[in-house]
Amino acid sequence: MDIHKRQRDAVAILDISGEIDLYNAPQIKDHLNQLIEDKIYKVIINLDRVTYIDSSGIGALIAGVSNLKKYNGTLKIINTSGAVRKVLELTKLNAFFEIFDNEDAAFTSFH
Repeated sequence: MDIHKRQRDAVAILDISGEIDLYNAPQIKDHLNQLIEDKIYKVIINLDRVTYIDSSGIGALIAGVSNLKKYNGTLKIINTSGAVRKVLELTKLNAFFEIFDNEDAAFTSFH
């Protein structure tokens, strides 16, 4: 798994690629915790290049949402497809997360 962080105004965007599983899900938590330490509370997670996500990855995303809410922040997910979308739908977490089809739609929703 690889995580690339970029900034768009006051919004941090994490572009994730590869598989999100038990072994690398803590990296997502670490990135999100660092953003909170840096006082960045608006986050978009781009899952466009994620081919697989397990319960540990889902847990990391849920923890991110919970931690950001403590600071009136928000985590939005974009570009879910294939197996990732199926996991979110099967677990009914597509109703828990704010999911958008693209970055512009998610970015605009912050304003």
